[in-house]
Amino acid sequence: MAHLASRRTRALAMPVGLALTASLGFLPAATASAAPAAGPAAAAEVGPLLSYVVNTTGGPGTVKQVKKAITAAGGQIVTTYDQIGVIVVHSTNPAFGETVRRVRGVESAGATRTNPIVPQSTTDVGAMAQPLSAAEAQEAAAEAAAGQDPLEPLQWDLPAIKADKAHAVSLGSSKVTVAVIDTGVDDTHPDLAPNFDAKASVNCVSGAPDTTAGSWRPAAGESDHGTHVAGTVAAAKNGVGVTGVAPGVKVSGIKVSNPDGFFYTEAVVCGFLWAADHGVDVTNNSYYTDPWLYNCKNDPDQGALVEALARATKYAERKGVVNVAAAGNAGDDLAADEIADSTSPNDTTPVDRVIDPKVCLDTPTMLPGVVTVSATGAKGLKSSYSNYGYGTVDVAAPGGDSTRYQTPDAPATSGLILSTLPGGGYGYKAGTSMASPHVAGVVALIKSKHPYASPAAVKALLALEADATACGAPYDIDADGAIDAVCEGGKQYNGFYGAGVIDALDAVRY
Repeated sequence: MAHLASRRTRALAMPVGLALTASLGFLPAATASAAPAAGPAAAAEVGPLLSYVVNTTGGPGTVKQVKKAITAAGGQIVTTYDQIGVIVVHSTNPAFGETVRRVRGVESAGATRTNPIVPQSTTDVGAMAQPLSAAEAQEAAAEAAAGQDPLEPLQWDLPAIKADKAHAVSLGSSKVTVAVIDTGVDDTHPDLAPNFDAKASVNCVSGAPDTTAGSWRPAAGESDHGTHVAGTVAAAKNGVGVTGVAPGVKVSGIKVSNPDGFFYTEAVVCGFLWAADHGVDVTNNSYYTDPWLYNCKNDPDQGALVEALARATKYAERKGVVNVAAAGNAGDDLAADEIADSTSPNDTTPVDRVIDPKVCLDTPTMLPGVVTVSATGAKGLKSSYSNYGYGTVDVAAPGGDSTRYQTPDAPATSGLILSTLPGGGYGYKAGTSMASPHVAGVVALIKSKHPYASPAAVKALLALEADATACGAPYDIDADGAIDAVCEGGKQYNGFYGAGVIDALDAVRY
């Protein structure tokens, strides 16, 4: 999308009336040189309290020695993910990262933020969804056909991927769970409660799992983003409200966004590992990991963040999870030689930089193995805001667009995506955030049909069953005579739509 009202809006979605914005980040890490552990003197200077990830090499013995060095360098260990060799640490030592990177057994270490850890005092999560009006809801209910939920006539996105026809064959299996790694999910919503999987839900904001009942819900005033995403995946077909892409599967909420709307690395790592270890089949990731829009491999801090995230997503996939992510909303060509970034770091003062997306990538969407999703509008064209890129985008799905660019056929009146909101409501959003859960829903349908299929097999079916979509006419979405983006590739695969627009009907038939 274009830029949202607040640069703190990390979730990749926008409500009507605003331009659309966002992006993601990715990268590996530099190998640390072997050096003796730092002594207590290294922690003498006191600076702001920051959070770090420390990525270790070797087994338990190595980790034990690294932990001693972390303490000696003035670090306080928050939690350790032994499954992937990642330690979450807080420290006020300004030299902590540099010191620990010299420790034998440390592959990389970096600060996950540039803003100190302080008690959260604001809730600046950016624009919320546009609520559905009572009049529109009544008109939709009058239009609903037999077997449709009352608001389904407003969901132009379902027939766009043949989900309405798929539902006549299968709603998906209740043995399949999609985890919405996001801002929190309101499981009390009448369209989500029937399908909610509390055992696979958690609050990971601190970087360590909080299993307190309801901790996965957004607090009052926090973002409605995760609840909206969850409805697109699996709102129940129950005679109430909207219908999800896979209304028979389970959905869980993994909250990773803090009250200020930031998705920090330690929380996201926690989210992927929780999903992997609690029976989740699919994760949806409609955000980018703060504070860097693009993380650069040759930066010691940013490289460490991507190393930790890559370990987490690879671990989840090894446990059978298919990870799906939004491509981002900055309208960037992720396959370009250079991309301008003027929004990072977004938690303090951004600086202007030009990055190489082969070195500086979005997380989690460009991490190895993650399904990258671009967005389409009501006319099936790439959404005006959607990132794209030959060799990067895997598939496309409805994310909505302004009616200035793409207007749906009646009875739908909005070119955005209608879904669930906290407190039992419904509203519209647009973004690659909204495209990604359509794909997560179709992946859940594939997994329902083929319960023993590996992640690789499921992803192959997703691409094979997608409706190949050609680049089409030169992309002048605003009809001003200037080309707004260049689509590279042929009908079977290209930078706008990847292997094509997902097909829910094929997912349940084959």
